[in-house]
Amino acid sequence: MGGLVISGGRVVDPASGMDAIGDVAVVDGKIAAVGTGLGGAERQIDATGLVVAPGFIDLHAHGQTIPADRMQAFDGVTTSLDLEAGVLPVASWYKRQAEKGRVLNYGAAANWAFARIGAMTGSNSESSLESFGAAMRDRRWIENVATEGEVGGILDRLAIGLNEGGIGIGILNAYAPGAGVQELTAVCQLAADHAVPTFTHVAYMSRIDPESAAEAYIRLIGYAGATGAHMHICHFNSSSKMDIERCVALIAKAQAQGLPITVEAYPYGTGSTVLAATFFSDPKFEERNGLGYDSVQRVTDGHRFGSREELLAAQAEEPSTLVLWHVLDIENNAHHRDLLDMAVLYPGGAIASDAMPWTLSDGRPYTGDAWPLPDDATSHPRSAGCFTRFIREWVRERKKVSLLEGIRKCALIPAEILSASTPAMRAKGRLQAGADADVVVFDFETLSDRATFSAMNRPAEGVRHLVVSGQPLISDGVLDVAARPGRPVRRPVNRRLRCRSRSCWSRASSGRARPRSSTICWRMRTASVSPPWSTISVRSISTRS
Repeated sequence: MGGLVISGGRVVDPASGMDAIGDVAVVDGKIAAVGTGLGGAERQIDATGLVVAPGFIDLHAHGQTIPADRMQAFDGVTTSLDLEAGVLPVASWYKRQAEKGRVLNYGAAANWAFARIGAMTGSNSESSLESFGAAMRDRRWIENVATEGEVGGILDRLAIGLNEGGIGIGILNAYAPGAGVQELTAVCQLAADHAVPTFTHVAYMSRIDPESAAEAYIRLIGYAGATGAHMHICHFNSSSKMDIERCVALIAKAQAQGLPITVEAYPYGTGSTVLAATFFSDPKFEERNGLGYDSVQRVTDGHRFGSREELLAAQAEEPSTLVLWHVLDIENNAHHRDLLDMAVLYPGGAIASDAMPWTLSDGRPYTGDAWPLPDDATSHPRSAGCFTRFIREWVRERKKVSLLEGIRKCALIPAEILSASTPAMRAKGRLQAGADADVVVFDFETLSDRATFSAMNRPAEGVRHLVVSGQPLISDGVLDVAARPGRPVRRPVNRRLRCRSRSCWSRASSGRARPRSSTICWRMRTASVSPPWSTISVRSISTRS
């Protein structure tokens, strides 16, 4: 047979429950067979003594560049999706990725925050870290309740993004806490009508009322119940902060009642975001979070802020600068470690990195082609070692879950969260005939994250081979720097329902529709509705142990 055979490895496939020595045959970008004695291929990988598993799927990766992909490749990731924030416009983003080529499979949701920015400030900047930071100088979209007309503009922009193949709607509610319940209910109803998930950074993260993390989750539960929308909670750990135990109980109860809610978490006690995030400027920041301003640390130079005045001045000067937010001291505090376990080990929860873009010492994003990355390239360590850290610590060292369950949380569960709405995901996260040939081969005994908060750009170790879309990307631990095997993960483009009314839309020379009015157009709001999200499917994800 032609193609590639990975032979003699410990094949771990959570979809079938297989955990045994065997071979995996790959032909034309698909898995052709899984079994024994599958020899005769043009190329063979000897996986003796190694684990062979479906490539990890990251639902929450903001990097979306060649250097970000390469670092995640050594973390075992084969599919990297930006769903919490998403992008806008959707079609042009996918076009750019295809033109420049990607190392990993890629995809994105439609970005609610930029829909809000456009509808409420008149800015039509394309989504990016820099434009997000700049937009925070105009507080209207952050603090104000949208008018009826503005809500129409928000929904129109999101509907276009969904019709252009966006995987769902990314809702950065914590960055625009002024958004009203009526607006967010309409956004969730739009998602339900299109049968796609929302990916939410909940509005509040405080441990005390009002505007506590518990209040935010109760709102999210209400949106799921009122609209039927599949509500996916991003970084369950960092959004819950010190109140994880209460928040876990709330979500478990909602899932037990059949509400379509799923979760993800990353295995770190430290978060990361842009300096201009509105929750840092809360006058009661210390009281509400139980943390001082020195918990906020600039990524580029490691500086920790000493006061609210210093932080506010830096926000005004450098709003898009990336910072770390040290919340749980898991190295020295056993209770904090237990809290993180509740989120990371949540039944049916996915592992997702929240990987941040790579930046240089002068604050500029790094998108170049150098490998290894430049010495001064920095990001959160989770951008380099999230999945390997989880497998090392929670599976191998602490034995909190089996290897089969660990792989399920890294590969199959993320695929299942998206499979009802995104057909491309039904062939991922599994090692079965007909599935996409996205495969990670690693040494279980040496697999480990290496990135630290003082040395962030160290690739993980232990991934010996990585196959993306049937093409070897890492071979014997060496990256093929010329390879661009990544393929788009995208919902079907719905051109038939794109509004062509001159009163609503005009065609640019590029062929992309541009808004001319905030009037809600039923042509843009009505999708070819497939069966609604199955609560049985969600419950099967959320309740399996």
